[in-house]
Amino acid sequence: MIAETVCSAVAAAGLGIAAVTAYRKRFLTAARLAAYSLVPLGLVMTGVVEWAADTAFSPTAWAGVGVLGAAWLLFMTTRAVERRTGGTRKERSAARAAQREAVAPAASAPSLGPAAARPAARSESKPSKAPAGEDFSDIEAILKKHGI
Repeated sequence: MIAETVCSAVAAAGLGIAAVTAYRKRFLTAARLAAYSLVPLGLVMTGVVEWAADTAFSPTAWAGVGVLGAAWLLFMTTRAVERRTGGTRKERSAARAAQREAVAPAASAPSLGPAAARPAARSESKPSKAPAGEDFSDIEAILKKHGI
């Protein structure tokens, strides 16, 4: 009851201010003020204000808000754990298989890792004409790894 009275008073005051603004020949501002003033009155007439007041003072509604909050918390926790562990067991095994296939057989030492790099590097080593300070094989391997 009080909320409806307050909203009606706000609407009446806003329409009064809009009328004064229109009297001062600021019609666009007056129309905008009238539109804003009619919103609380429309909310009262549709019953939204009564529904909001009933919901705000209802223990059942607040219990429902608590249940929704708990559901949201569980959802976000499981998302964080899934992101940290890398998904389900099937997703992790598929990612490992894709990672093994992603490494090119003729890739250089940095992309294969320290254990697998030594045999491949020895079998494909070519005498380089560049001085020792200008060895770009690491850079080439990084570019190949990223598909550039």
